Amino acid sequence: MMAATKRIALGVMSTALVAVLAGCSGSGSGGSASGGAGADTEKGAHGAKENPPAGAAPKNAIKLIGDGSTAFTGVQPKLPAAKRLAPGEKPPQFVVFSWDGAGEDSQKLFSHFRGVAKKYNAKMTYFLSGVYLLPEEKKDLYNPPQHAPGRSDIGFNDTGGIRDTLAEVRAAWLEGNEIGTHFNGHFCGADGGVGTWSVDEWKSEISQAKAFVKSWKTNTPELKGEAPLPFDYDKELIGARTPCLEGQKNMVAAARTMGFRYDSSGVGNQVWPKKKDGVWDIPLQLVPMPGRAFETLSMDYNFMVNQSGTATQGDPSQHEYWGNQMRDGLLQAFDRSYNGNRAPLIIGNHFESWNGGTYMRAIEETIAQVCTKEGVRCVSFRQLADWLDAQDPRTLAKLTTLDVGEAPKTGWSSYLGTQQAAARPADKETGTRTGTDKDTEKGSEKGQGKDQGRGQEQEQDGGEGQAPGGGAAEAPGQAPAEDAGEAPDQAPDQAPGNASGQEDAGPDPAGATG
Repeated sequence: MMAATKRIALGVMSTALVAVLAGCSGSGSGGSASGGAGADTEKGAHGAKENPPAGAAPKNAIKLIGDGSTAFTGVQPKLPAAKRLAPGEKPPQFVVFSWDGAGEDSQKLFSHFRGVAKKYNAKMTYFLSGVYLLPEEKKDLYNPPQHAPGRSDIGFNDTGGIRDTLAEVRAAWLEGNEIGTHFNGHFCGADGGVGTWSVDEWKSEISQAKAFVKSWKTNTPELKGEAPLPFDYDKELIGARTPCLEGQKNMVAAARTMGFRYDSSGVGNQVWPKKKDGVWDIPLQLVPMPGRAFETLSMDYNFMVNQSGTATQGDPSQHEYWGNQMRDGLLQAFDRSYNGNRAPLIIGNHFESWNGGTYMRAIEETIAQVCTKEGVRCVSFRQLADWLDAQDPRTLAKLTTLDVGEAPKTGWSSYLGTQQAAARPADKETGTRTGTDKDTEKGSEKGQGKDQGRGQEQEQDGGEGQAPGGGAAEAPGQAPAEDAGEAPDQAPDQAPGNASGQEDAGPDPAGATG
């Protein structure tokens, strides 16, 4: 089992002090594997032209790396090329579904959502926790900043859990999905939490997260016969989301020197992302909480904390309603972007069965409704970063002037029609990647749109049709300008098959954690 249950118990103690933060569950799940691919065409996920189909490894010559835990196998399959918008062209509606602490355990949710992604031709980002590939008996190999060797708030894994997680990560990448990182021990709060780490300590944490992915055969000799992961993780890893959405500033300072191109550890509104210190800042977003007078972070954990508090299995009679509330809130958020400024919708999740699995149902129903719409592209953060890098800077500058839900008054053709043709080839795929992320939850009844969460992990994260649920009329709220406060005890991330990772509990329904 993962460390989630244990961590949630600790989080309850801090709830009185801090509001809800975005939860970081690290429990993996597995099941039937089926790949997801996001379409990069105006028709949305369906019908996009992609690289060679996913199956076994690409046919290129395989070059083993290090002890053979990873290998260079060529260009990633099923990954559409990023194209520059033509002058006056309406931007696609991007939607990113991401998973914190991704791992496969007895719930089989990792494999299940790979199947969902494949069904709706969506690509996703899986933020893998490095300790999910480190067996309990080798835990002392992890030397966390400000903690004793072998310490982890989400536990470690066992051989079976590592094997299952590797199978999902391997298949997910071959299907065009992205493998990011949620780092390792998931420490939150003022006592040695990631928000207190220096730049050098973050460099150590990132290096160790990479090392566990690149050396699982050495650390788990029983699995030496398993196929390598089909990518060079030093090049694959370009983005992340920090535990409890803490420590973003120093993490990004470290990560940008190590190949990261984006970060999703912040909290923001539904507007177009900008670069911060050379890295794309693509935060979780404040979205409607139907029936309530505030907005919350676009993450399952944040919805849960606003419904059942830190109790992960609340009143069974409310489970269906709570799931519908999350689904409808996400659909309302989708509507105001789709029919408004077309800002990418960023959604964060955990492979957890909180409140009877109602949030997993909500996410699956959201995917089914939005990823099939015309002009929608359900993509990974890598694809979104590639697309942003491919655009004319003047076009992006105009997009960032649009407020939440604001469509150009004169129409897209007129609004973006004055842009000059790009100096670089329009259809050229960019190919760089980056990563940073910060999970924070917001949305207490008093602070609409204001990040108050410190103690819990919460992530709030073409055509004319509208997603069910109706447009949101609520004020978008203001995103905090600084990193989310520290969460005393966080994230439900757990190591698949081992410790049940727990979610950070935040100050209030508005807090965020990751």
